Amino acid sequence: MISSSFTAGGVGVGLRTHDSPPVTYIKPLLTPPILDHRCNNNKKSKFRSSTRRSVKAPQTQAFLLVPHPFSQSEHTAAASSSSVLGMTNCSLNTTTNHLRHVESMAVLPSGAGKIPRLNAVILGEALASEEDDLVFPSDDFARQALLPSAQKYLEMYKRSVEDPAGFWSDIASQFLWKSKWGDTVCSENFDIRNGNVYVQWFKGGITNICYNCLDRNVDSGNGDKIAFHWEGNERGFHDSLTYTQLLSQVCQVANYLRDIGVKKGDAVVIYLPMLMELPIAMLACARIGAVHSVVFAGFSADSLAQRIMDCKPKVVLTCNAVKRGSKVIHLKDIVDAALSESAKNGISSAVLHIAYSFGILTYKKTPLVSKDVVPTYSTICEVEWVDAEDPLFLLYTSGSTGKPKGVLHTTGGYMVYTATTFKYAFDYKPSDIYWCTADCGWITGHSYVTYGPLLNGATVVIYEGAPNYPDPGRCWDIVDKFKVTIFYTAPTLVRSLMRDGDAYVTRYSRKSLRVLGSVGEPINPSAWRWFFNVVGDSRCPISDTWWQTETGGFMIAPLPGAWPQKPGSATFPFFGVQPVIVDEKGVEIEGECSGYLCVKSSWPGTFRTLYGDHERYETTYFKPFPGYYFSGDGCSRDKDGYYWLTGRVDDVINVSGHRIGTAEVESALVSHPQCAEAAVVGVEHEVKGQGIYAFVTLVDGIPYSEELRRNLITTVRNQIGPFAAPDRIHWAPGLPKTRSGKIMRRILRKIASRQLDELGDTSTLADPGVVDQLIALADC
Repeated sequence: MISSSFTAGGVGVGLRTHDSPPVTYIKPLLTPPILDHRCNNNKKSKFRSSTRRSVKAPQTQAFLLVPHPFSQSEHTAAASSSSVLGMTNCSLNTTTNHLRHVESMAVLPSGAGKIPRLNAVILGEALASEEDDLVFPSDDFARQALLPSAQKYLEMYKRSVEDPAGFWSDIASQFLWKSKWGDTVCSENFDIRNGNVYVQWFKGGITNICYNCLDRNVDSGNGDKIAFHWEGNERGFHDSLTYTQLLSQVCQVANYLRDIGVKKGDAVVIYLPMLMELPIAMLACARIGAVHSVVFAGFSADSLAQRIMDCKPKVVLTCNAVKRGSKVIHLKDIVDAALSESAKNGISSAVLHIAYSFGILTYKKTPLVSKDVVPTYSTICEVEWVDAEDPLFLLYTSGSTGKPKGVLHTTGGYMVYTATTFKYAFDYKPSDIYWCTADCGWITGHSYVTYGPLLNGATVVIYEGAPNYPDPGRCWDIVDKFKVTIFYTAPTLVRSLMRDGDAYVTRYSRKSLRVLGSVGEPINPSAWRWFFNVVGDSRCPISDTWWQTETGGFMIAPLPGAWPQKPGSATFPFFGVQPVIVDEKGVEIEGECSGYLCVKSSWPGTFRTLYGDHERYETTYFKPFPGYYFSGDGCSRDKDGYYWLTGRVDDVINVSGHRIGTAEVESALVSHPQCAEAAVVGVEHEVKGQGIYAFVTLVDGIPYSEELRRNLITTVRNQIGPFAAPDRIHWAPGLPKTRSGKIMRRILRKIASRQLDELGDTSTLADPGVVDQLIALADC
């Protein structure tokens, strides 16, 4: 049974809680459950550092504890005990052979790169090098972790897939519910052949996520705890809000929205930069049962208009302008243009216009609503209690191809899942200061800037500006300023900072850091090691998380303290998640393999539909492999059961019949010491069908040369094979990225194909000038 509870002070469900301060990892690890295969004959390893130790095995053979395949009788017992789950049995489809004893292997699976031998390093004792495969938690870290061992993880994981109703009910019960759900905890149909696809969790349970984020913390005596630290784009501009202050401001905005006619079920579009007003607006909508749809404040007027016309909001919230880095973006002008376009299609929305001053710039072109009107409203706002399956928010995926998809998440399951994933994936303690660099315009900002942290009573850092402004040391300046203990960011930023050199990192202390995190794409092993060695001083585990807008929360992620880590691997599934790898015919593949990543059986945080287009929801995610949720990602599983994400399957290049993942080629290129970043796309080839076209950004100070071009191609040939060698290396001073760090591969494909008159909208790029630079270098 799960013993402790979610309290308003931020202690989540789990084994125990800890208020201990960040630790230093200097003690040796006790004999771990995973062993260096070479140690059975007592031969010593060769290391470049005398401080690094190989992990030796005892004379008796040791194995990891694994969840065993169920016998038929166990399946029958599970079925009878889970009858409350509704239409389908959420507990039966468990996957066998999740984990295996470590065996010798010379090359890790697709996307991992070559590691010549199997060595281990312990947190705080040595740097991770190319010779290292496994990174173990130190004894100190594991002892204080919420999940201190692989055995404890396996106990909880086994229960979560055998008895999902009981497992998640125990967790959900620690939140405030006005009314409890009925006997059916989970009801689902994942198999399109059996009718309409649907998922329901805690149906009939009445709750409110804003109340659980804020009122619950204040009522428990944590009202004076800092909820948000805000850091402005310019140094010297900062602010903080306690939970009591945050609740008051949320109530004022909620009362204003109610007063202008927003009611339960109405949509509200939020088009704001990373001000505290952004999560305040999200929480205000949730408080009154309105459905918020945050649009990243880097999208163009046309993109914003598309989203407004789809969800038909009562109100659009924005501000006059924002400065990101050295660039000023006039958001109100963009909103005005979008509303004008929407009006042509009969969509009329009010505008809540907040005043905002930054640096020496103040824009007040139109009357301001927020500063003049909102503060006149009461700081007390009655909560709108909603059903667990009532909509919470819409979040549109990229519209680069086709119509944007409005991913719809509901309230109860999402609340339970984001709170639980946040707590365990980051080993969260009430004393932690947490910073996620994501924007709330994306799912990460919903789940792991706003809802997940606040449901745990966490203190969250919000940063408005660019992470390399005014110089590449800004992140570590903020870490030291607020004593950040958990730092969660994207591999793109890691590689960018890595390119700028260690000096920008090492000039700052960073001693407060204890856990690092990665999100958004597979992190290549060389970037992982730099993040671990330089940023974390080789003492902070990295929670390398795989999940999606659609999943609502983490699906596969290492849990600090529980598992040794392999650089670049997302490791093992989170509680209740049953990932499977299937072949092109949809047949599950066991053991070491590569294929399509799917999930069988639902989890509480999964999305329920695509807004206004349930048919597209079924066709996109459930029709390709009936009976499964299809993630759209490729994945490899190694001999030890570790999962390695290889990128989107639509980012697969078919070269002479060989299916080659772009992420795999990119990882090989970036493993070259003079390559800082790479992006690979496919182009038409008259012989091969498709050719491989690689855009390569070099480490600062490295000149372009034909010799280096040949070396990069040789690196790919050696790591993957001759069939994967790039046909073209295109030098790239920078890559076209959105301000959130996403690479716009659509633009790269057009440049590679010389379709320069079809580049499309580049307004969302952080630096549109990069496109001209790439075009100029096309023939170099």
